Amino acid sequence: MKCDPDLEIKNNVVEFRNNSGISSALTERLLKKCQKQGISAIFPFPIEKIIVKDWVNLKCRYGCSMFGTSWCCPPATPEPEKARAILSEYTTALLLTGTRKCADFYLDNCRKRSGMVRFWKGIVSTERLLFLEGYYKAFSLVSGVCSLCKKCTYPDPCRFPQEKRPVIESFSIDVIGTLRNLGGTSRVAINMADLFNYYGIILLE
Repeated sequence: MKCDPDLEIKNNVVEFRNNSGISSALTERLLKKCQKQGISAIFPFPIEKIIVKDWVNLKCRYGCSMFGTSWCCPPATPEPEKARAILSEYTTALLLTGTRKCADFYLDNCRKRSGMVRFWKGIVSTERLLFLEGYYKAFSLVSGVCSLCKKCTYPDPCRFPQEKRPVIESFSIDVIGTLRNLGGTSRVAINMADLFNYYGIILLE
């Protein structure tokens, strides 16, 4: 396995970490590496700040065209109770944010898809860098919908199993409520000229 030369590895061995938190130096180094993938900020936070609600899963099932069409969305992803159980095995997470123009949200073309793929790959690659730093439990929850393929193969086998990750909402996470729990704010982008934020979460340790 080829390691990133920028990672601080002593004697080619990285010790697995156990509830050691994450340093600001490592956070800054990760951000520097993933900014070109559209990630503009990384915030560590305690896992108990994440809000899981059954109504989020309801919105996935009724009103979202991705339901039953993607490996990264329900019903292929954990039910709310299973999501709660998985989150209970972690103490720390990272919030990753990016910004895009509202007009891009309504597009259905290569430009929109390339931006979504870039952010998706940025989060998954950050997860891998964290694993190489000893965070062996690191696991990504990604923003939006998977765009690695123009059309998902679901229910046939995924073409990119190593990069397949659940989207945040598929874990029944109330994103707006979680942001408020973290002391942040969010608003709905209404005008085409507005910017909107998108988010990813990496379950860390």
